[in-house]
Amino acid sequence: MAFRSILHTMTASQAGFAALVLRVPVGVILAAHGAQKLFGWFGGHGLEGTGQWLASVGFEPGYAMALLAGSAEFFGGIALVLGLLTRPAALVAAFTMLMAMTVHVGNGLFLSNNGYEFALSLLAMTAALVLLGGGRAAADNLLHRASA
Repeated sequence: MAFRSILHTMTASQAGFAALVLRVPVGVILAAHGAQKLFGWFGGHGLEGTGQWLASVGFEPGYAMALLAGSAEFFGGIALVLGLLTRPAALVAAFTMLMAMTVHVGNGLFLSNNGYEFALSLLAMTAALVLLGGGRAAADNLLHRASA
């Protein structure tokens, strides 16, 4: 009974279509970046290369951190596109972006200097989705009705 209540609350959203406008592009960007880490797609380095780089910047064990970050981005991104468990997916993605910022913060804000502006932008967008929920055009609505 408690699970249904949590699911009902977690999938509720009054965001209308605004959440869709935010969810889809953020989800696509996250899924693509996750695919780079996990599979080496889109010019990425795959788990091995990403893991080596993460270890070099202090995220140990690198391979496991690459698997976690890549999975959060890839599967979280797909979930955001679908609006499926939007709040948990966005929360995990927001945390991942917070960790990404720690790598880039020493370079300043601007992306042209390998700064943290891109991670900050994705952090802000995913944090907004944690608060907004999936909105009107989200798979969460099916879960919300089923948990009523």
